[in-house]
Amino acid sequence: MRLLAAIATGIALLGTAPAPPAPTPGAPAAPSVATWGVAPSSAKGPNGRPAFTYKLDPGATLTDYVAVTNHSARPLTLNLYASDAFTTTRGGFDLLAGGQQPTDVGAWVRFPRRTLTIPSTSRLDIPFTLTVPDNATPGDHAGGIVASLATTTTADAQGNQVAVDHRVGARIYLRVTGELQPALAVEDLRVRHTGSLDPLAGGTLTATFTVRNTGNVRLTGRPTLDAAGPFGLGGRSVDAAALPEILPGGELTTTVRMTGVPPLFRLTASAAVTPAAVGDQVLDPPPQGDSARVTVWAVPWPQLVLLALLALAGWALTAARRRRVRQLAQAVAAAREQGRAEASRETERTSDHPGKDRQ
Repeated sequence: MRLLAAIATGIALLGTAPAPPAPTPGAPAAPSVATWGVAPSSAKGPNGRPAFTYKLDPGATLTDYVAVTNHSARPLTLNLYASDAFTTTRGGFDLLAGGQQPTDVGAWVRFPRRTLTIPSTSRLDIPFTLTVPDNATPGDHAGGIVASLATTTTADAQGNQVAVDHRVGARIYLRVTGELQPALAVEDLRVRHTGSLDPLAGGTLTATFTVRNTGNVRLTGRPTLDAAGPFGLGGRSVDAAALPEILPGGELTTTVRMTGVPPLFRLTASAAVTPAAVGDQVLDPPPQGDSARVTVWAVPWPQLVLLALLALAGWALTAARRRRVRQLAQAVAAAREQGRAEASRETERTSDHPGKDRQ
């Protein structure tokens, strides 16, 4: 059997994985699923914290505990480590893959041991130390503590196998004291206008752009989209849903749509994001926002077609009216000509028979 690849799952608070087979042929069959959890803890057990949240000076050291609970009916051997976090392009919170070495807060965490075996339906409260380097940059540093279980599964009929690293973790949010610089930037703005088949309705303006955290504080924000035609005609604005948190240095791509936009040939669209603190953070100075502006063609093709049809109909009505006027004039002229011809023939007849009139 050949090993094809290694796959790492995203961080979670509770994980499940297929358990390995029983070690000996005579042993009872192992349960099909292994389940375990990771949570912030004290020396006596979990204390209800949603994450490891700290505010420390450069050079500071602390000791804390993480609870790793085996919910399965068999012992589990897990790998325990810390890693750095990043923001996915869709706004998710994830950690570096197991094979990547952390360089930030994940590298500042130390455990007494990296591998632990937990009896069935039991919990271990593991101490760890977090040491902030003397040269650590001020602001937010995010990561997580992970307990992982590596398993293999058959990938195809040829017996090729895939190694899967099932990871369960708890987040770390560390703020290093110093000057905070909260800021978000709007980049790579792309806008398109899609017209409606209904000439009496407006189209849809779709703006896609990247929001990058250029500061040193994790932030959320609310995007807005403004659009207007030449000289500000038909100006409109729409607010989008709030963004998930973006870690310092992270970015995500978002899309904002505006409906009922009149196609005024050329539109000016402006995308902006107003930063906001995450949770109950208080930021001083207030976060700085950013915006980007582009122009986009919005040709009113249905309206132009309707106008062309109306113009064609008007031309046809005018042409038909003129044709009727010409036909009437021709008929009148023909009738007059016929009347003159009949009068002339009558005069000639009277001249040829003068006596008939006297009798």
